[in-house]
Amino acid sequence: MTAFEEEGPFDIEDFDDPADAEVARLDLGSVLIPMPEGGQLQVELTATGVPNAIWVVTPNGRFTIAAYAAPKTGGLWREVAAELAESLGNDAAEVVNEDGPWGQEVVGVAGSVVRFIGVDGYRWMIRCVVNGSHETIEALDQEARTALADTVVRRGETPLPVRTPLPVQLPEALVEQLREAAAAQQAEALPPEEPAARRTAEESQQMRTTTGG
Repeated sequence: MTAFEEEGPFDIEDFDDPADAEVARLDLGSVLIPMPEGGQLQVELTATGVPNAIWVVTPNGRFTIAAYAAPKTGGLWREVAAELAESLGNDAAEVVNEDGPWGQEVVGVAGSVVRFIGVDGYRWMIRCVVNGSHETIEALDQEARTALADTVVRRGETPLPVRTPLPVQLPEALVEQLREAAAAQQAEALPPEEPAARRTAEESQQMRTTTGG
């Protein structure tokens, strides 16, 4: 057993006090992840504004850790890994299956490198996606594995179909930042407001033209 396997990822049920799981971890609802030094968040939203993916960005690249509903018996990652390898091959990437700390990992190599790491838990599966350049991927892999080894999964009791993504909830401070960014983008998209005197003159001209005056 490797050092990573001796650590985590953990189930929140492993903690006597669930509040302890929030210490030094970013609470994203279904997963609580430690942030690497200098790491920042990058949020991808759907057209309706729902978080689709949350990436941890470091100087070496980026990675995401997401949880999915899975059978009690485990084994889902083996199926998913085979499908990922096939999909990468169809995209003309060089595909390599490697043996990592938690078992099989799928690596796709093209202009950049993408690594998929999976972990089966009780009624959940974690998929970690690591994406970086050829020059920095080794350091990025280490950052992602370190974060994954200390991640906590909050599965919940709600029955869900297998492979359903477990819900992500952003911290309120991050939600407020996204609101402000969206408002700023909307303001930039609006045409500049014309001076009041110019608008009044144009409106008067339009009125005279309409009335024939």
